[in-house]
Amino acid sequence: MQKLRVESFTISVDGFGAGPQQSLENPLGIGGTNLHKWFVPTKTFENNVMGKEEGTTGIDNDFAKRGFNNIGAWILGRNMFSPMRGNWSDENWKGWWGDNPPYHVPVFVLTNYPRKSLEMDGGTIFHFVTDGIHSALKKAFESANGKDVRIGGGVNIIQQYLKEKLIDEMHIAISPILLGAGENLFSGINIIDLGYYCAENISTENATHLIIRK
Repeated sequence: MQKLRVESFTISVDGFGAGPQQSLENPLGIGGTNLHKWFVPTKTFENNVMGKEEGTTGIDNDFAKRGFNNIGAWILGRNMFSPMRGNWSDENWKGWWGDNPPYHVPVFVLTNYPRKSLEMDGGTIFHFVTDGIHSALKKAFESANGKDVRIGGGVNIIQQYLKEKLIDEMHIAISPILLGAGENLFSGINIIDLGYYCAENISTENATHLIIRK
């Protein structure tokens, strides 16, 4: 059975999935890049994102690698695709990742503003969905050819799917840093009342990895 999964989503000790004052120069907000010190050195990051044959192995890499296993489509919030707000004033913007994004499957971007689908190198096709999270999920499942769908974030999108109890499993990595402000993943959410529990946990020098299931 297909699952909706969150993978390798990192928060600070105080719960923030991005820092304050996000911008083109600071897409993860002030201090936000420090969240991902567990992920960036891994072989999975170097292979899938940077296209290099190097990187670390071990527990952090195992968790990073599982996030790409059996994924047939992704769902992203608009902020994960673009720093722009409002109408698409610059359709030359094709994402943060260059001509060959690391997805290689259909990606459904939730937005309030329509835009034509965007086909990229390597099999990634960005589809822009304006009619809500349920529509995006239906389209993603249909496009995934029986595989799972991964939510890439950001915080607001994960919260919307959580509140509807649509997420089957989450891998949350807690980075040993404090951000103090930003977007708090579990703000206003009683995850126990929603029927979720912590099924696994394991710590490394750079992160505590949690598997949360419904």
